[in-house]
Amino acid sequence: MPPKSLPAFSLRPRFSVHSPTLIVLAAILAALVTTVLYAVWFFNKNIPGLRLWTFSFLSASVFCTNLLVRDLFPELVSVALTQSSIALAAYFCFLGSRAYMGRTLPSHAYAVAAIAALVGVSIYFTVELPHLGARFALSGLVSGVYFVLTAVTLARGGFRNVPARYLFSGLVGFHGIFVLLRPLLFRLTTVDSVGVPDARLIDLLSQYVVLESTIALVMMAFGTVMLTNEYITTELRHLAEVDPLTSVFNRRAFLTLLEKAISQAERMRQSLPVLVLDLDHFKKINDTWGHSGGDDVLRQFVALANRCLRKEDVMGRLGGEEFAIFLPNADGPGAQAVAERLRTLVQAQPVQSGPQSIALTVSIGVALCVRGDSADAVLKRADTAMYLAKQKGRNRVEVAETPLFV
Repeated sequence: MPPKSLPAFSLRPRFSVHSPTLIVLAAILAALVTTVLYAVWFFNKNIPGLRLWTFSFLSASVFCTNLLVRDLFPELVSVALTQSSIALAAYFCFLGSRAYMGRTLPSHAYAVAAIAALVGVSIYFTVELPHLGARFALSGLVSGVYFVLTAVTLARGGFRNVPARYLFSGLVGFHGIFVLLRPLLFRLTTVDSVGVPDARLIDLLSQYVVLESTIALVMMAFGTVMLTNEYITTELRHLAEVDPLTSVFNRRAFLTLLEKAISQAERMRQSLPVLVLDLDHFKKINDTWGHSGGDDVLRQFVALANRCLRKEDVMGRLGGEEFAIFLPNADGPGAQAVAERLRTLVQAQPVQSGPQSIALTVSIGVALCVRGDSADAVLKRADTAMYLAKQKGRNRVEVAETPLFV
C-alpha cells in the first residue's frame, strides 16, 4: 500500500498504454515535417532559422519514437533520451526564431548546462528517489521556458505587416504556457482514502496532454511553413522594389510611394518637398576608374545621403546616376537646407575605391508639390531645377519656382 504522503502526481502516466494511436500519429507527423523542412532548407539555405527549426522537429521525432519503444531500453537511457530530446526541440525552436529575426544566437553553454542539469536531476528522480511526476514537471519547465522565449522573440514588426510571425508566436506561446502549467492538471485529480489518485482521470488527462502536444506539433509545422513563405515573399518584394546596387527603391517603387505621399500630403494640407539629384561628371568617373569605381561612388553617395535623412524620408534611384528623395512633413526652406547639407557632405567626402580617391560633387533640384500634382509633374519640375544647377556650374542646389502647397 503506497504511503499517504505519496503525491498523486508521482504515479506513472500511462501514455504508451492509453494513447498509442496519438503517439504514433505524432511520430509520423514529426518525421514528415522534419523531412519536408530539410528538403526546403536544402534548396533554400538562405532562409534564416530554417535549419534550426528542422533540428527542432528532428528532436521532436526522437522524443515521439522514444515513447513508442522505451520499453525496449533500460529506464535510465529512456529517461535521458526523453528529457534531452524535449529540451532540444524547444531550444532549437528558440534558436530558429532568433536566427529568423536576424538576432545573434546566444552562447550554447547555458543551454548545455541546463539540459545536463535536467537529465541529471531526472536520473536522480529515477534511481535515488523514483518520482515520475517530478521528472514530468522538470521537462515542462525547461521546454516551456524556451517556447515562451520563442514567442517573445517572434512578436516583432507589427501584426498587419507580418501576421505570420504573430500567429506562430501565439501558437508557440500558448504551447509553452500549457507545458509549464500542465503538471497542475494532475494535481487536480481526486484521491481515495489511502492517497491513490483516480486512475480514469489520470488516463484522461494523459491523453489530453498527448493530444495537445500533437496539435501543437501540427500547428507549429504550419507556422514554420508560413514563416518560410513570409521570408520568400519579402525577398521577392525586395527584389521587385529595391535597386540591387544601392539598396534604395527603384524607379517604379519610388513613384508608387511618391504618389501615396502626395495624396496623404493633400489630405493633411501639408507640403511635400521633392529633390532630384544627379552626380556630376559620372560618365568621366566610369571612363577613368571603371565600372567598379562607379559602383563604389554610387554606394557611397547613398550612404552619405542616408546620414542627412530622417527615417520617414524616402530615397529612390531613378536610373544611372540620378536619384530622387521626398521629405514628408518638411517645408521648402527645410528641404533646401537638407539639400545643401548633402551637397556639402558629398563634396567633402571623396570616394575611396581601392587605393584611389575619387572626388565627387552633386547637383540638386528642389520642388514643392502643389494641389493636384502627380508624381511625374513634381519630379519634372525638380528635374528642371537640377539641370539649371548643372548649367550654372554644377555642385549647386536650385529651387524650382512653384507656389507653396496650401
